Amino acid sequence: MPYTPRRSVLYMPGSNARALEKARSLDADVLILDLEDAVAPDQKEAAREQVKAAVLEGGYGKRQLVVRVNGFDTPWGRADIQAFATLPVSALCLPKVESAAEVHAVVQVLQSAGAPSELKLWAMAETPRGILRVEEVAAAHPRMAALVLGTSDLAKDLRVPHTPSREGLLFSLSRCVAAARAEGLDVFDGVHLDLDDEAGFARSCQQGVELGFDGKTLIHPKQIAPANQYFSPSAEQLARAEKIVAAWDQARQAGKGVVLVDGKLVESLHVEEAQRVMDIGRAIGLI
Repeated sequence: MPYTPRRSVLYMPGSNARALEKARSLDADVLILDLEDAVAPDQKEAAREQVKAAVLEGGYGKRQLVVRVNGFDTPWGRADIQAFATLPVSALCLPKVESAAEVHAVVQVLQSAGAPSELKLWAMAETPRGILRVEEVAAAHPRMAALVLGTSDLAKDLRVPHTPSREGLLFSLSRCVAAARAEGLDVFDGVHLDLDDEAGFARSCQQGVELGFDGKTLIHPKQIAPANQYFSPSAEQLARAEKIVAAWDQARQAGKGVVLVDGKLVESLHVEEAQRVMDIGRAIGLI
């Protein structure tokens, strides 16, 4: 499948009309229009209507639109799902998912509402039970397309401190990456809450790249550019990827069974990774 950039995944409060308008000009790959945490209970229904109107008005260009609905067991969850089942959004983001049964319940509502098969589901892993059952959630249904880490709620429930190393979260982060890769899903790292801590945000992005995440969820537009940078291949990575692919192609054409690039043995797995890096580079305009 062609690579779709999802390096920067920005939450936008559904109750804030100004934010929904500003989002049309931001350089985020994905916008999560939020009806859950960012909206007070007495504003839920008004926010739903406001987000519906914004989606129908359009103007978001290449940015993917995802709507984070309220939990299925809340007074607003089912109505949220029905409201966006046939609207032009890429996915619905489901909070605090802890079982495949929860995904199936949402799928039944979508099917009853006439949702197209292209409408996908993103599941948030943000509770201890959700982490322990993340493999089950990831494999729950073909509509599943991504896992999203909710590290703030998860850290609270696990009773681990927010340290720069995120040591208390590493098991959960890696478990979600493994579950996503096993099922061919994307997976997005949790937010960095301190907007003044630019160095800490940079460390968090770098760690996310090293752990295998596809992108990072964000809470402010100032975080978009750094996230896009960290989750994009560098010029050096692109140059090496091109070199590997070219050397491999030349060796195959010459009937050679061994390929060396800068003195290092290159195998098919290295070529596949190099091709992936090049695909990302093309999709974001670096090649």
